[in-house]
Amino acid sequence: MRKYPDRPIVGVGAVVFDRGRVLLVRRGQEPLKDEWSLPGGAVELGETLEEAVARELREETGLDVEVGAAVEALDRISRDADGRVEYHYVLVDYACTVRGGRLTAGTDAADVRWADVTELEGLGVSRKAISVIKKALSR
Repeated sequence: MRKYPDRPIVGVGAVVFDRGRVLLVRRGQEPLKDEWSLPGGAVELGETLEEAVARELREETGLDVEVGAAVEALDRISRDADGRVEYHYVLVDYACTVRGGRLTAGTDAADVRWADVTELEGLGVSRKAISVIKKALSR
């Protein structure tokens, strides 16, 4: 159960660049529904973090990627109006390189696009995600 979990859920994300642009997905489900974010999702039982990143990218964006180094590990905790933990993810974001595929919005993604790094704030990308993107860019 992802909403009101009894423990944190492990998730992964991908930072993928192409000619100075970063890959974003518009989330199709909560949390962050309709918001632009890095592609990614929950790790499945028996799956390594790297396998999860590659699977999530394929499912959400149609792209096959080579998973590189971890960029950041962080918590994403959302509370409801009563202060109860509604969502709690421990996320590990990885730098990735496109190997193939065709960019298309897939499962859990309402839309997918390449965005210039200068337009992230205007798209409403969270401060945490922008920080991860900038950290990956500086490497």
